[in-house]
Amino acid sequence: MSQRSDLQRHRARLENEWSRLVPRLRSSGAAPGGAEALRHEVTQSWARSLSSVDPGRDSAPVTDGGTVRHRWSDSPLRRPIDDLTDELRSIADDAGFVTAVTDESGTILWTCGGRAMRSRAEKVNFAPGGRWDEQAMGTNALSLALRTGRPSSVFSAEHLVSVLHGWVCYCAPVHGPDGRVLGVLDMSTTWDRSNPLAMSTVRSLASAIEARLRAEPPRRAPDTPDPVRLICLGADRAVRAGRSFPLRPRQVEILTLLALEPDGFSPGRLRAALYGDRPVGSSTFKAEISHLRRALGGGVATRRYALTVPVSCDAVDVLRALETGDAETALRLYRGPLLPRSTAPGIEEWRSRLEVTAREAVLSSTRPEHALRYGERAPYDAEVHEHALRLLGQGDTRRAIAAGRLASALRE
Repeated sequence: MSQRSDLQRHRARLENEWSRLVPRLRSSGAAPGGAEALRHEVTQSWARSLSSVDPGRDSAPVTDGGTVRHRWSDSPLRRPIDDLTDELRSIADDAGFVTAVTDESGTILWTCGGRAMRSRAEKVNFAPGGRWDEQAMGTNALSLALRTGRPSSVFSAEHLVSVLHGWVCYCAPVHGPDGRVLGVLDMSTTWDRSNPLAMSTVRSLASAIEARLRAEPPRRAPDTPDPVRLICLGADRAVRAGRSFPLRPRQVEILTLLALEPDGFSPGRLRAALYGDRPVGSSTFKAEISHLRRALGGGVATRRYALTVPVSCDAVDVLRALETGDAETALRLYRGPLLPRSTAPGIEEWRSRLEVTAREAVLSSTRPEHALRYGERAPYDAEVHEHALRLLGQGDTRRAIAAGRLASALRE
């Protein structure tokens, strides 16, 4: 009973600090002092998060389910988690927790737990597809563990988003053999079940996962060909092992569509995406697929066309960065329109989707360099140049660049 009373008092203090400080942070943008009940890393995270996260939001944003399934099937964490599934489920059920595994971006790929806790977690999208990085969901244990590379816990009103004030979360990052953070293991429950032993449990489980990763043989066999890299933003070429990988334009279009849609295409849908209403015979279409399959050494499934070999793509990288709110990476990689010379209907649709998404990220960003960088590739977009000018201070010499671009755009 004493422990619960202590937790209640601690929660009340945090709620008071949240109510006092969050409105001030929203108005000033700087973390004020005098927050004795709060950890420094929490207030700093609040200050960073408020530029992109509404504390009153009711759930985490969600990534497309097909994308999540593809990420989980390719994740190096999947096999160790499969090995430990029974233990993870038993711990979650016995302790009344919901357990989650994310990728390196903070997107949840896998969960387990009792029905009641999972149902409660799903209401806030603490489920596969939910995005829990700092830019998407503010201060939480997952986002802190990803940012610091260290285990983290967040209790009640330490969460920026108020709907999470009834939760306590314990996390530990999972490192690959090369030291890179591959994702985070999280155990979460209601605030009244807070238990200091949960952190040591999470640490031990993360260490067990890391041990299995070190014991695994390399994922690629020595005779596996190097993956193909598609450069299709502002260009239309493929590369393998640093050298040009010769493909005809139509095959580049097919490969790009398959990379963008990992769940694949029915034959009829892929044919329409390539040719639209043009009267192209099925033999021509099938020949293009066969040529691509031979070039990849297989690599394209039959019946439902989908990639069965690794193919990386700059357009996919941009979309993933935008999904996680990483505008900096997305705009650095966005070098122009998708396959600019292609007239394939499916490519034109994806080209428009990418342009709109990247542009919206620019207009939502508070960093002037994003608008300046995008404006260089969109000289006639007056709204982007105006946005840059609004963000640049009066004494900033870069205003001349934005003003010149705006004047040119308005003359057109």
